[in-house]
Amino acid sequence: MLAIRLVSGPERLDTLVLPVRREGSDTPAMLVPTASPPADEVRAEATALIPAARLTGEAGEAREHLRPGGTPARLVLLGVGTGDEQDWRAAGAALARAARDETHVTVALPVDAPAALRGLAEGLLLGSYRFRLTEAGGAPALAEVDVVVADPDALAHTLDAARTTAAMTGLARDLTNTPSSVKNPAWFAAQVEAAAAGHPDLHLRVRGPEELAAEGFGGILAVGGGSASGPRLVELDWRPADARTHVVLVGKGITFDTGGISIKPVPAMKLMRKDMAGAAAVTAACLGAAALRLPVRVTTLAPLAENMVSGSAFRPGDIIRHYGGLTSETTNSDAEGRLVLADALAYAARELKPDLLVDLATLTGANAVALGKRHGALYSANDQLAADLLGAIEGAGERAWRMPLAADYVEYLGSDIADLHSSPDRGAGSVVAALFLHEFTGELRDRWVHVDMSAPSWSEDVHAELTKGATGWGVRGLLRWLTTLG
Repeated sequence: MLAIRLVSGPERLDTLVLPVRREGSDTPAMLVPTASPPADEVRAEATALIPAARLTGEAGEAREHLRPGGTPARLVLLGVGTGDEQDWRAAGAALARAARDETHVTVALPVDAPAALRGLAEGLLLGSYRFRLTEAGGAPALAEVDVVVADPDALAHTLDAARTTAAMTGLARDLTNTPSSVKNPAWFAAQVEAAAAGHPDLHLRVRGPEELAAEGFGGILAVGGGSASGPRLVELDWRPADARTHVVLVGKGITFDTGGISIKPVPAMKLMRKDMAGAAAVTAACLGAAALRLPVRVTTLAPLAENMVSGSAFRPGDIIRHYGGLTSETTNSDAEGRLVLADALAYAARELKPDLLVDLATLTGANAVALGKRHGALYSANDQLAADLLGAIEGAGERAWRMPLAADYVEYLGSDIADLHSSPDRGAGSVVAALFLHEFTGELRDRWVHVDMSAPSWSEDVHAELTKGATGWGVRGLLRWLTTLG
């Protein structure tokens, strides 16, 4: 991982990065006052360059100026927008790309710098992310960034939090990007076991097909029944001694989704290695909580299955008995995610009895139709809980929008032969899927949040801190929210 150091003054001046702020559409861009001002001649040169290069100060704008024989030898003017955390995050990612051929750069930060440092560090680390298995081309040369701040010791914790957040987001990206020729439920469980090793306060339990059958996890077994790779339920628990709040995070973990007997067309199937992005996000958030030693108990449930077509696959029209006894009729085997989540939510509500329950899932294409590619759809019956989680998601640089749990749509879930219909063909796909899950939350139905994050889990292009492929969406927002619960 790219090394970021905090220093009180420049120690190497091969490449110096100075931030440029955008005050407004009608005012010119200007240099940001920094904790360690550059030499007068460098400042004067940079000030003259801003209008000459027609810099706007827009977040992510980066212009390099060569100074042969000078100190520094290269000057980079970096747009930081209005200077909020997200603008600094975009700036950090742009710098990681603009300076990828350098080995070292020095960045000057403002005097009051916690938000700037966190945004810059996360942007640098996330913008330089490369998938560990198949990324084409060589690794970026940039190996070290010195960040000049007024008091390095005072900001050490902020940098640690940024490093952990970026590392866990990178882990979620790696898990999601991994092709399904490698990734199956057993492989995912092994990755969690390896990542959790060495944390004495992390407890891991992995249920295989026999345990799932013995305990009544009918939804997970049904979805995973068509694959030669059997399903798993990964339960990871961070139990700090000083925890006063217990949160359960549930993540959909379909390691590949053919759609089952209700098979998908090829264009819709080709990226279905990403259908476990929810499980990746919640697992990485739990590991991040342990790394940061947050004083909140976090239990992660990752129901894992491969939804395949075979003689043992579950059929449209089957009735499934879920954990706890509720039954569902399914007429679409491609609506499989809600079946595995239903088991995990029912288990959490009945057995773990947490204070709060949150699930993340790449659940419906309707999410993208309603909100586009960069917003998750958030559902909750609890206004305060919804507002708190939305605020954390937005503060961490991710995006979500609250959607209605429309009570009059519950009638769509009616079935003549089971307690519930899991996939009624009545429209409002994301809303109805959320209402189905709501039925399995028991006494936690008013302390539960569902986030449909199918669209923002994957990026088709480079945008700010996002690289092409898996985004790790949800890790940053969850960690930011968990820090508020201690």
